[in-house]
Amino acid sequence: MSRQTIAAIVAVCVISLLMVFQVLLAVGLPLGRAAWGGQHRILPAGLRWGSLAAVLLLALAGWIVLARAGLVAPGSGVLWVKVLTWIFAAYFALNTVMNVASKSSIERAAMTPVSAILVVCFVLASIP
Repeated sequence: MSRQTIAAIVAVCVISLLMVFQVLLAVGLPLGRAAWGGQHRILPAGLRWGSLAAVLLLALAGWIVLARAGLVAPGSGVLWVKVLTWIFAAYFALNTVMNVASKSSIERAAMTPVSAILVVCFVLASIP
């Protein structure tokens, strides 16, 4: 199994867990201290909608990293797949910085390593 394939599979596993977490936030479970700056135990309506939007964005990221590894269509050679893989790597890098800067100790401790793992996975998947 190639480095790209392993990175993509690890990324999709982590993304899948994040998607479940975001759905749980969206339906009102009291997990808000670990997300969105940690200011709300239960997210208000606007942030719940944000969590649902995050699920869609994460699903796109998962598909892109799998495509970059050549595991799903359209495949790794398509220019926009290459570009979007790097865009998501940058997005998760920014997310890592934001998690480090969070006022929530739970978010810093839990989400910083998660987003950092995704940065590494997307970079590894991007390099042939």
